[in-house]
Amino acid sequence: MIRRLALLALLLLAAPAQAGEVVTPPPAPNTVCPVCGMFVAKYPEWVATVLYKDGHAHHFDGAKDLFKFLASPKQYVAGHRPDDVATVAVTDYYAVTRIDARDAFYVIGSDVLGPMGHELVPFLTHAEAEEFMKDHSGKEILSFGQVTPEVIHRLDRGRFK
Repeated sequence: MIRRLALLALLLLAAPAQAGEVVTPPPAPNTVCPVCGMFVAKYPEWVATVLYKDGHAHHFDGAKDLFKFLASPKQYVAGHRPDDVATVAVTDYYAVTRIDARDAFYVIGSDVLGPMGHELVPFLTHAEAEEFMKDHSGKEILSFGQVTPEVIHRLDRGRFK
């Protein structure tokens, strides 16, 4: 536990965040997504993370699996409560930096696929999401609160409206 907290403190000091960026520990090479079991580090441009106050982190191979986890965390892991969450982060598609998932904008229905197929493509700004949507035939821009289990179900089925 002390070792994990020391590593987190080192990461926070070593890598100052840029505007809008959040700092989370990177997934280890053998880290698997608790939702689908894929190796997360193989997809750095898609990594999403739930970081707990005790320094423990769960990493995901995309925002879609992150939202599945958030909807039903006990289904995937035991021992942590929603009140224990310190940070929820996703990787901004253009900047490839971690951003606060709660502040991000997500494009669905685009021609860009993530590791698990149709994906929520995260952006720091609405303007970037709009630009991406035009360039990649996106169907809709959603805020964090608009990403419901039904939206995730539609993504898994390839249905966007």
